[in-house]
Amino acid sequence: MAARSDQSGNQAQAQMVAGSAWMTAGSVFSRVLGAVYIIPWNIWFGAFYLQGNALYGKGYNIYSFFLIAAIAGVPSAIAKQVAHYNALNEYGISVRLYKRGLEIAIVTGIAIASLMYFGAPLFTGGDAHLIPVLHSLAWAILIIPTMSVTRGYFQGFQQMAPSAISQFVEQLVRVVYMLLTAYVIMRVLKGNWVTAVSQSTFAAAIGAAGGLIILGVYYWRRRGYFRGLVANSNNEMVVPANQLYREIIAQAVPFIVLGAGITIFQLIDQYTFAPIMHMAGNYSAAYLNDLFALFGVNANKLIMITISLASALAVTVVPLLSESYTRGNKQEISDQLANAFLMFEFVMIPSALGMAAVARPLNLVFYGRTHEALAASILAFSSYLSILLGLYTVVAALMQGISQNKRAVRYFLVGTVVKFIVQWPLVYFLGAFGPLIATGIGFTVTCYLIIHSLDRQFGINFAHIAKKTNGILIMSIGTFILARLITFAGSLLGSEGRMINFLIVAVAACVGGYFYVYMVLRSRLADTILGSRVAGLRRRLHIH
Repeated sequence: MAARSDQSGNQAQAQMVAGSAWMTAGSVFSRVLGAVYIIPWNIWFGAFYLQGNALYGKGYNIYSFFLIAAIAGVPSAIAKQVAHYNALNEYGISVRLYKRGLEIAIVTGIAIASLMYFGAPLFTGGDAHLIPVLHSLAWAILIIPTMSVTRGYFQGFQQMAPSAISQFVEQLVRVVYMLLTAYVIMRVLKGNWVTAVSQSTFAAAIGAAGGLIILGVYYWRRRGYFRGLVANSNNEMVVPANQLYREIIAQAVPFIVLGAGITIFQLIDQYTFAPIMHMAGNYSAAYLNDLFALFGVNANKLIMITISLASALAVTVVPLLSESYTRGNKQEISDQLANAFLMFEFVMIPSALGMAAVARPLNLVFYGRTHEALAASILAFSSYLSILLGLYTVVAALMQGISQNKRAVRYFLVGTVVKFIVQWPLVYFLGAFGPLIATGIGFTVTCYLIIHSLDRQFGINFAHIAKKTNGILIMSIGTFILARLITFAGSLLGSEGRMINFLIVAVAACVGGYFYVYMVLRSRLADTILGSRVAGLRRRLHIH
């Protein structure tokens, strides 16, 4: 019995690692693409760059909230429920569940896209430039729900490659369209910067169409596999269509709030920062717009690269937890929780500390010398904060995996109330750092409440986690110190050009990254977290 349990645990760990690898690769490549475009985009917008970037960020914050409302947690609900029925060998019900999910996605997509398009003037906060931007983003909401539900279906079968590849293609097509239209409008036609921003946001719809096509190709190629599973199902359960709708909605609706958590906090900043700062001093609207761009858009785009690592893990762990929860195996759930936390720390902590170490040259590469010192400090602070944001993403997914969305929503609402309470004094006295600190406090409260609840129910082995966490921290701090020394040495060269700073970042990332990989492989820490597969990597790198 014990051997079978160990085998099951090892298999779950292997599935989590393999799934996370695919989702991490897709998320990271997508986020990197989504950040790299900033450099030419910045150059082509010229003097209008900060205004354009602030408008782009404000539009995307509103769009992100509407998108989550349109998707309504359905993809994650589909992945969870598909995994649930697959564990019962009822694949026919999984297929029907997917079809019902598509129906919900199409209806909600049309409804939310219409609301966003025709109600755009109501959501601008007085900025008329936002109206064409919101109009352009509404088209993406027609496509993305269908794409997201299909990704959820694949994930329910532990097939992460289609999601990861479609995510990358979606971002690639989006970035190509963004850069092409930005260049033509701003440099060739010498056109209006608001029009260029609107086309850059319309790129979301173009990219979504590309991602959906990729998923369609994968589904067509694997249709025989899915039909075979359905043919060999138990076919003992009868689940009416109305019950399938109810299951999807019951799982999905609470996740609107959880999935929109980071976006909700960003919207709080978007609508409260300027009014509070106007009370704090006689600041111009243009200056406050620049500050918002620094902490709410520029830094956020870069830290989302590391947060995407946590998101990838979160997507992977939900169906695995759902299967264990369906079987009622508390020990297996406890082990998976510990694995999830360790995998999160293993990737997120060195990534966040590494970004903080190279904050100054990294900011110069992407954003130039505008508000240089303040921008670098905000990016470094945001990098540390990204650990908390990533942790929230993971723990919210863990609660969803064990069907406790409503409890997680309550905990999130507590954190949101805390954010509101501390927002005014922190922004008033600390300026651009105030919203970031308020966000950190709010998410700390939410994460603590969720982790405490999970521990009370399933008994998280904190001693086991702490022992490995100490090793991760020591090696991550070593990575930080190395990267920081290289950054300092590079700064002595005295050049502020993009190319020299790019080289500084590249060298620091390579040296720091190799140090971390070498140490976790040499100490065998990677084996205990990722499994025995890493032994092959250790042999190829000649590490003994």
